[in-house]
Amino acid sequence: MSNLHNENLADTRNRLLNEISLLGYEEFNKSTDTNTWSIAQVSHHLVLTEKAFTRAIEYGLKQVPNNQVRKISLHHAMDRTKKIEAPEMVKPNLEPIDVLQVIDLLNDSRNYLLTVLKTVKDMSILEERSVVHPVFGEMPLDQWVELIYLHEQRHIDQIKEIKFLLGIST
Repeated sequence: MSNLHNENLADTRNRLLNEISLLGYEEFNKSTDTNTWSIAQVSHHLVLTEKAFTRAIEYGLKQVPNNQVRKISLHHAMDRTKKIEAPEMVKPNLEPIDVLQVIDLLNDSRNYLLTVLKTVKDMSILEERSVVHPVFGEMPLDQWVELIYLHEQRHIDQIKEIKFLLGIST
């Protein structure tokens, strides 16, 4: 994994933690309406997604190299004007949760990702192996890593929007 990926993963996670760490229980779990997620649910979705992506990367590392796989454009992953329905496996729990519990879950999911990536001796293998993403199709593993922080950035913007709509100024 490149240093850029490492930096982007760390920087994005720090931005997320800065957005949520000072929220009270009520603020964290309040939704703007019945059809939208709370900040807690968005954060839990990020945990579930990172774990699912890590499992996909782990699976992909066991596959044979695929010289036919092409990088795809991920710019649309950041376009919040296009709603993407979350697959069932990464939909958040509807029960309220404490900020510190979510932070622990975020730390656990990141440690899982980094543990899997540490098993890779030659990072170029991430470009040679691929797994099918449920929304974007066949993707090389290095783009799965990239999508983790792009997805997190997308949801940081959503969290900022929820905070604004709820009148939260932390």
